[in-house]
Amino acid sequence: MRIFSLQESRIGGIIPAYRAGAQCRINFHYFMPMDFISTYAAALSPSLTLAVTNRAKEMKAKGEQIFGIAGGEPDKDTPDNVKQAAINALEQGATKYTPSAGLLELRRAISRKLEKDNNLKYTEDQICVCSGAKPAVYSALRATISPGDEVIIPSPYWVSYPSMVQLCGGTPVFVETKAENGWKITAEEFEGAMTPRTKMIILNTPHNPTGAVYNEDELRAVGEVAVEEDILILSDEIYEHLVYGEAKHVSIASLSQELYDLTITINGFSKSYAMTGWRLGYSAAPEAIAKAIRLIQDHTASNATSFAQYGAIEALTGDQSFVSDLREEYDMRRQYVYERLQHMPKVKVVEPQGAFYFFLDMSETGMSSLSLCERLLERYKVAAVPGIAFGNDQAIRISYCTSLDVLKEALDRLEEFCRKLG
Repeated sequence: MRIFSLQESRIGGIIPAYRAGAQCRINFHYFMPMDFISTYAAALSPSLTLAVTNRAKEMKAKGEQIFGIAGGEPDKDTPDNVKQAAINALEQGATKYTPSAGLLELRRAISRKLEKDNNLKYTEDQICVCSGAKPAVYSALRATISPGDEVIIPSPYWVSYPSMVQLCGGTPVFVETKAENGWKITAEEFEGAMTPRTKMIILNTPHNPTGAVYNEDELRAVGEVAVEEDILILSDEIYEHLVYGEAKHVSIASLSQELYDLTITINGFSKSYAMTGWRLGYSAAPEAIAKAIRLIQDHTASNATSFAQYGAIEALTGDQSFVSDLREEYDMRRQYVYERLQHMPKVKVVEPQGAFYFFLDMSETGMSSLSLCERLLERYKVAAVPGIAFGNDQAIRISYCTSLDVLKEALDRLEEFCRKLG
């Protein structure tokens, strides 16, 4: 492992630093004694997704035209009825603390949503509203993971899962998934990765970065192993409404009482309702775990923003046409991008069934994902995310949550780049 200074890790320095090797960490000693920094914080790696995004923004601020296909947030604005609900709440004085687990009315709305959409019955006391799905994941891990516990994470993975596990003193155990299996972990792979210290598996469906969607049979097979070995499941379902074609979203906790008793379900408002900046997510869990999550929230975030919670109530209970329109728009873009990618040299692509990403196997280029994305950005003005951020250095992630005009130009440039490689 090579150690880099904090200065080296800043904007414009993270990517070159990573090129020296996939594993690295920041050395805070350049600014203060290492004794002041916890071992957990010192072990963290910089976020490559933020590095690429920030570098692209820096170039754009200098007047360069950048074609960004790296983003992880919808390009649509929050629905007007949701914004108005928050405005009304502000005007009516909803500027005070709420219960740490969230407004009772919001938790009841979430409870009704889970029963209607996911066939899951949770009381309001089993639900905790957090300042985003990311804090919901972290609080759930804090409530369940102790030092020495192992957490199985299918790879590729969302960038923050391993770091969150490490911050809880746990050990991430990566299971490499295969493109020929649709980038999904199998029951056999899950079972083969377990040890006596295995405490949890993290499932993300629809999946970031691959767009994979687990069907009911696949979830049942993985779930049977979890039940047999008494392994917790953290099910991150933040992209649940963005599924396409014949794919259907299934919540693993809905498949049996045994799975319900082992599962923490995570969801939020960022993707389906274009509410990324609102920072609202939630967890739904068995009673004992839910109580622990609430206690952690009591002593950390206190509560999610009060007036934003009123917007969330409207998002769940108001007109849902925004969600269906968003899904339809993204499906059209998905099909366009898939058609283009299938005819590009040096690119291997698996058709995604959900979310708004493609995870492209670029191994035929002979380049690392870091070098590839750096060249794409600097020479072709296209911002993509290196796959090493998700545990795979032979791939890149691109997003289609941007306009068709931007997608067309970015794909034209990506194709030109690939063809010039010969």
